[in-house]
Amino acid sequence: MAALVQEQPLVLKYHNGALLKGTVTVNLIWYGKFTPIQRSIIVDFLQSLNSPKAPNPSAASWWKTTEKYKTGASTVTLGKQILDENCSLGKSLKNSHIVYLASKGGYMGRSVNLVLTAKDVFVEGFCSRCGSHGSTRGKVRFTYGWVGNSETQCAGQCAWPFHQPIYGPQTPPLLAPNGDVGVDGMIINVATVLAGTVTNPFNNGYFQGPATAPLEAVSACTGMFGSGSYPGYPGQTLFDKSTGASYNAHGVNGRRFLLPAMWDPTKSACSALV
Repeated sequence: MAALVQEQPLVLKYHNGALLKGTVTVNLIWYGKFTPIQRSIIVDFLQSLNSPKAPNPSAASWWKTTEKYKTGASTVTLGKQILDENCSLGKSLKNSHIVYLASKGGYMGRSVNLVLTAKDVFVEGFCSRCGSHGSTRGKVRFTYGWVGNSETQCAGQCAWPFHQPIYGPQTPPLLAPNGDVGVDGMIINVATVLAGTVTNPFNNGYFQGPATAPLEAVSACTGMFGSGSYPGYPGQTLFDKSTGASYNAHGVNGRRFLLPAMWDPTKSACSALV
């Protein structure tokens, strides 16, 4: 009987489209109020993706998996940062607002304009996606992404495993490595969105399923952070004895992060750092 229900290998199909390779500039549009510490956590994460200095397992070794998707490395660099602390479009945003805000990052070749919304900003469809990415149409195309701070919205979905899950087994939440449930949750979703953007920027890169609702490099591995993971259990992580926090990646400036598993095209399987 076991043979009859053998799980099929996970395969993200390459649909022959362009990927974001070479130097990829990430421009940040901060929408709403973030503290300087919150901003530094996310900036440090982005700068960790190509830093060889952090000990392994590192955010850079996690990001290197994207090199295995056709045509080489994607080297992330931090571009401009735009602050919109007073929420110029209000605190309830539709997807069209996200695209408009992302356009403030400008139109450069290989760039991702990433809109980050504060905890009191509601975004259409927030709880069902936690973050998203897309590209504009027309002569001038640019890729963009959005991730929201879920501390006071949908934390059970978007900040798990640092918050009790809404559904399923009610295991105790892990302690966030940077002491901020909302922003440490954002790191997970920024990682997911960025990996999806560079490997499927224009809906014709790597994905499984329909192009309108694709499973991508990290979203295909939802809920997996370490070996032995299963629904409701993130898997084995590293443990900081001094703070009690869980993590699996080292970054710059002594930062630690919990990063989701990423699909490895050489193994046709989701691969976690630890």
